[in-house]
Amino acid sequence: MAKARSKIPNLILRVAICVILLGWVFHQIFVGEGRLAWEREGGAWDSLSREAQWRIAWTRGPEELWQVLAQVRPDAALVSLVFMGVTILIGALRWRMVMRVQGLDLSFGRAAEISLVAHFFNSFLLGSTGGDLMKAYYAARETHHLKTEAVATVFIDRFLGLLSMLAFASLMMLPNLSLMVSHRRLSALAGVTLAMLIGGLLVGGVAFLGGVSRTWPRARDWLRKLPKGEVIERSLEACRRFGRDRRTLVKATGLSMLLNLACVLQIWSLAGGLGLQVNVIGLCVIVPVVITISAVPVTPSGLGVRENLYVWLLAVPELGVEAKQALSLSLLAYAGSLFWSLLGGLVYVTFRERHHLSELVAENSNLGD
Repeated sequence: MAKARSKIPNLILRVAICVILLGWVFHQIFVGEGRLAWEREGGAWDSLSREAQWRIAWTRGPEELWQVLAQVRPDAALVSLVFMGVTILIGALRWRMVMRVQGLDLSFGRAAEISLVAHFFNSFLLGSTGGDLMKAYYAARETHHLKTEAVATVFIDRFLGLLSMLAFASLMMLPNLSLMVSHRRLSALAGVTLAMLIGGLLVGGVAFLGGVSRTWPRARDWLRKLPKGEVIERSLEACRRFGRDRRTLVKATGLSMLLNLACVLQIWSLAGGLGLQVNVIGLCVIVPVVITISAVPVTPSGLGVRENLYVWLLAVPELGVEAKQALSLSLLAYAGSLFWSLLGGLVYVTFRERHHLSELVAENSNLGD
């Protein structure tokens, strides 16, 4: 009984964090919707005081958001939610594969729990990868002996995911070649994507395959002299260990490609639910690139960056999506993500911190004795 009572303050704190953070996320959405409604009626939003803006946001914002959500067919919204959930589950599978290369055998259920909590924190931290910080924290909490390696797996997994998205988008440029060269904005997008892919491959080659110390023999000595040099060196070794396991690397890349396809299908199903006839092959380029760019830590969860990219890119005549429809599409996709964030928030409130991997090592040691 005393132990249960001691957990109550922690539970209250977690619930309070969830309520505050989700309230802040909805506030940002309502401000955006309230601004659109106000300017649509000819009002000058920037001339209003902050208090007036917030009052309009919370009086007009919920109604405007509901009108956006009500535009899509329920069956399409459900399919979109399923695809969004699939991306989280595939991500958990891929992360678990990366961890096993480091000798960390985390159960799929535990990996899924931590991934859902990370997805919850993605909803308000900068970019769309801010939840990785929480994921790294909980990964480190799972072990006493390989904390650096556990944290490194989170960033290896994220880097592999972003790199695969760029590769997926680059490959899909081939069937979209005429579309890409016909419009300056899409040509610019192609150039940025290919440049990011080349840069990512160079970084990945150094991180996963190594070879720098062979060219500059004293590179390792210089690295050890840096602040936290030992941690950096162990992180690099974790990357090399993953790079040497070519079989797992291929499997993880295959899972990443399935995840990318699920992301595209999520947007495509929503577009169909809005009555938009959008070419799914075209979305195979646009969706991964929008996700990659919105992951840059500029705004919370990429809000605003993602919406503007969809409006800008889907407006080409071949795709023919009006600005308002593109904005609705982006907000609906974010609403689906927010649904899973709410589930992640529930997991966070009830989350039990267990040192599973440490206990497993201890058990194996006892058996050996």
